[in-house]
Amino acid sequence: MRFSIHIAALCLALVAGTAHADETPKEGFSATASRLGTQWSNAAQEVLLNALSLTGVKYTYGGNSPETGFDCSGFVRYVFQQAASITLPHGARAISQLGQAVTVDQLQPGDLVFFNTLKSAFSHVGIYVGEGRFIHAPTTGGGVHIVDMNDSYWAKRFNGARRLPVSAQPPAEFSAE
Repeated sequence: MRFSIHIAALCLALVAGTAHADETPKEGFSATASRLGTQWSNAAQEVLLNALSLTGVKYTYGGNSPETGFDCSGFVRYVFQQAASITLPHGARAISQLGQAVTVDQLQPGDLVFFNTLKSAFSHVGIYVGEGRFIHAPTTGGGVHIVDMNDSYWAKRFNGARRLPVSAQPPAEFSAE
């Protein structure tokens, strides 16, 4: 557990652009998260670690596993199932109906961010990682990677954000069955 905490701190420092070559995460995950102004649950940490571990997995339309590749909602569904035992519905639009709406200034790592990429609201989804960045499976650009929400493409297409109650026992309404 201590090892995963240090890996998470290093990932967060890199994502936030605060790590220096000679800097190691001596202070641990909690101090790093506090420095970024964020309270993180263990489940949210697991969501981020799981998402970051999938960086580079190729895009595949309808894909829902690291072996076959991911589309955007397949990536989000896989991460939340693996990290938090939450089964989400298929499709970005369906996922956008869950949880609690949050504003951009309320975003916390692990929140879901939605975009209009197909001339249709809530047609793309990603996972917020902090410092204005999110991780997603784009249709172009290779595979799963982190991008800046402030880039003009994403800023123009932002539709909103949702926070899921990340816990060990998912609420019944999140199940796709």
